[in-house]
Amino acid sequence: MTVKSTKKTTAASAETTEVWDVLVIGAGPAGYVAAIRCAQLGLKTACVDEWLNHQGKPSLGGTCLNVGCIPSKALLESSHLYRQANSELLQHGISSTSLAMDVSVMQSRKNQVVNELTQGINALFKANNITLIHGRAKIIASDTIEVSSRKTRKKTATLKADNIIIATGSSPVRLPQAQLENNCIVDSAGALELKEVPQRLGIIGGGAIGLELGSVWSRLGAKVVIFEAMQDFLPMADSKLAKLFKRSLKKSGLEIRLNARLISAEVKNNKVRLLYEDSSGKKQNEKQEDFDKLIVAVGRKPNSDRVFGEELGIEIDERHFILVNQQCQTSVPNIYAIGDVVRGPMLAHKASEEGVMVAETIAGHQAAVNYELIPSVIYTHPEFAWAGKTEEQCKVENINIKTGSFPMLASGRARAMAEAEGMVKIIADAETDRVLGVHIFSVQASELIAQAVLMMEMQATAEDMALTVFAHPTLSEAMHEAALSVHGRAIHIKN
Repeated sequence: MTVKSTKKTTAASAETTEVWDVLVIGAGPAGYVAAIRCAQLGLKTACVDEWLNHQGKPSLGGTCLNVGCIPSKALLESSHLYRQANSELLQHGISSTSLAMDVSVMQSRKNQVVNELTQGINALFKANNITLIHGRAKIIASDTIEVSSRKTRKKTATLKADNIIIATGSSPVRLPQAQLENNCIVDSAGALELKEVPQRLGIIGGGAIGLELGSVWSRLGAKVVIFEAMQDFLPMADSKLAKLFKRSLKKSGLEIRLNARLISAEVKNNKVRLLYEDSSGKKQNEKQEDFDKLIVAVGRKPNSDRVFGEELGIEIDERHFILVNQQCQTSVPNIYAIGDVVRGPMLAHKASEEGVMVAETIAGHQAAVNYELIPSVIYTHPEFAWAGKTEEQCKVENINIKTGSFPMLASGRARAMAEAEGMVKIIADAETDRVLGVHIFSVQASELIAQAVLMMEMQATAEDMALTVFAHPTLSEAMHEAALSVHGRAIHIKN
């Protein structure tokens, strides 16, 4: 390791000749985790981040903590409690003579949660002696970063490093036929800031983001219509459970229209007029609908522009993802890229694990990420979570499999909670019995999937899971029964 200057730089305000072991660009789940792990490993680390919160102040955590995972889960929790109190508590003998939803208080609580967590990252940086530099970073040489002010665009610092980690995240995809306008057409970030419940809410995109945002505002009283251009609902998930999931969403109030391709959206008199092509029948038809608000949630794109120039030699693909090897190393050996700017699912936990892997690699250790076992979760109610292969994937790959499933309706704990909707499904290799995939549609599926991932990481078989003792009564017992079901041995259902 090169001997470094002992001088500290705490703000991007001047030129410096200081050389760092690692410079991280971006302080989202990929970047801040990479920076912390680098520091833990004894590497002299700095992190450059440009995010500003609503007050125009620096705020760590990237999209996830500021306008993504965390605020959306705060709103999902608040809206779920409202719906529960409004329509589900009577069965428990709990009644209320008056119930009201104060959206401003809900939003204030969400902002408080975000602020506490972003400040927590600040504290972690200080505890690990990580230098935080606010500004927009651009790599101008394989060992040099130029920092400029996000507001003025003027250069504020030049930084040197032996290693550079690009962790600049992603941004919502924009649609030319539905430009963001007048707080009537918004993206996923704008959807988290609505100050009142719209009567009619349209959502373009039937993926996780659209379904979660639709759930929030539907629970609070909005009439929500989701337009999805694809023919199949959640094609990446298990088809059987996806059908159960779609049926549940419809019952909860979400209207999901497949084969619905957006033509245009324009704002008139603070209303959004939507024109779309409906291909669900035998012929295509153009249809029109009006909404109070429209959310565009058609996916995200990598923030790889402005980070480096072509002269640097960092390769990108046609979708602007930075090309990397298994250790997230770019075509420039000492420059790494992690998280949403590289291949793989755009998930915070995947990004964080890549951050740890790269830090370990730079420090000279062996490290890897198992991309086959990255869990996916949709945080509706009930939740939908999965990891590993689907039955459809196994068929394409000519893998002979056995499956077992268990309905939550037969779970004593789920019944006691009045949450008996859903199912657990396990896919195992027919020859080795090794568990290849687990798919869960149930309350707390986001928590249950963790034990499935752990078992698959340990290369457990369905029999291993069947021989494991699960506490009673718990939701986890559904996993046990599904494993028993793989071999026709389930106790609490007919095999």
